[in-house]
Amino acid sequence: MRHRKASLKLGRTSSHRNAMFRNMVTSLFKHQRIRTTDVKAKELRRWADNLITLAKRGDLHARRQALSIVREKEVMHKLFAEAAELYGDRSGGYTRIIKLGTRPGDAAPISMIELILSADDKKKKTKKKKAKGKIDRKVTKKKKDVKEEEPIEKKKVVEEDVEKIKADEEVSAEVEEGKDEKIAKQVEADDMATLPETDTISEDVDEKAKDEALETAESEDTKELETEVKKSPKKAKDTESET
Repeated sequence: MRHRKASLKLGRTSSHRNAMFRNMVTSLFKHQRIRTTDVKAKELRRWADNLITLAKRGDLHARRQALSIVREKEVMHKLFAEAAELYGDRSGGYTRIIKLGTRPGDAAPISMIELILSADDKKKKTKKKKAKGKIDRKVTKKKKDVKEEEPIEKKKVVEEDVEKIKADEEVSAEVEEGKDEKIAKQVEADDMATLPETDTISEDVDEKAKDEALETAESEDTKELETEVKKSPKKAKDTESET
C-alpha cells in the first residue's frame, strides 16, 4: 500500500523525478520565478516550501539537509542568509502560481511559479521609491537651475572669447604695422646707402668730362702756340729781306 506517498509519479522513475525537481527548485531560488506545466508547478511548491522551512530553522543539520537537495551551494547559502528576513513572520504560502495558458506544441497548461516577498520588504521598497522620487525632484530642480544658469555662463564665455579674439587681432595689426614701418625704414636705409654711390658715379662722370674739356682746351692752346711759332720765323725772314 502507498500510505503517505503524496508525490506524483509524472510518468518517470523515482531517480529521474527527484533529479528533475532538484534542478527545478535550484532554478527557482536562483531566478525567483520559472515557467513549467501546472502539475509540475504544484509539485514543485511542496519542495520549495520544505526548503524554506529548513532555511528558517537555520541550524547546521537543516543546512546539510538542504544541501543534499539543492545543486548549487551559493544559492543555498543566499537562501539561508535571507530566509529569516523574508519569511520570518510567515508560516506558509511562500510561492505563487500564475496560469499562463496552453503550450503551442502539445496544448499542455503552462504556469509560472514565483517566490513571494514579505509585506515588510514591499513597504521598504515603496518607501525607498518615494524617497528616490523626492530626491529626483530636488535633482530636477537643481538641473533646471543649472540649465537656466548655463546660457548666461555660455554668453560670458562667448563674450570673453570675442574680446580675446579682438585683442589678438589688434595686437596682430599693431605687429603688422610695426613690421611695415621696419620694412619701410629698411628700404629707406637701403636707398640712402645706394644714393651716395650714384652721386659719386655722377661726380666721377662730371670730373671726367671736365678733365676731357680741359685736355681739349690745352690741346687747342698748344696747337695755336705751335702755329704762331711756325709763323713767326717767316715774319722775321720777311723783315730781313726788306732791309
